[in-house]
Amino acid sequence: MELDAPVLGAGLLSADRLEQANINPSTGLATDYLNHFNEVVMLLEMLPAMPDCATDVLDWEPLDYEAHFESSNFSDKKLAILAYHAAPVKLRSHLEKQVSQINEAVHTAQELIRTTPDISIVAQQIADVATNEIKPLISSASGVIHGHVRPDAIQLEGDDAQAEIDALFA
Repeated sequence: MELDAPVLGAGLLSADRLEQANINPSTGLATDYLNHFNEVVMLLEMLPAMPDCATDVLDWEPLDYEAHFESSNFSDKKLAILAYHAAPVKLRSHLEKQVSQINEAVHTAQELIRTTPDISIVAQQIADVATNEIKPLISSASGVIHGHVRPDAIQLEGDDAQAEIDALFA
């Protein structure tokens, strides 16, 4: 562990400062990141009534946490990124797994739009996937951001596991 590494609850990452920036002081994560996914879900759900939204859905691209904040209008984007790096590895890893599932589900919907000659044929099916599959994944990601994760739900593998072990002995 670096001596100058940011620590949640201290200095720039004090609990008060994080709360003011709408960043969870316990996890170091911000729900603003989920706006990126909520936007595409809204578009997917609108497809049955507005098939022209398909173009916007196809234009949507996944962004990781840092890229989202770097390109956002979030007033404390640098603080959000700093706090993310100070967040517990196991939470970041768990959030990234949730995000991967969201991205995969959106990608599947995008492929269905691309390969279906008439969007109206699959619009309701896609909207249902957004409501019944993607929204619960976003809710689960929100739970991670708010620290509502059962310890047994987090399984570390590879480098993440080693980082957690290293942190215990630092």
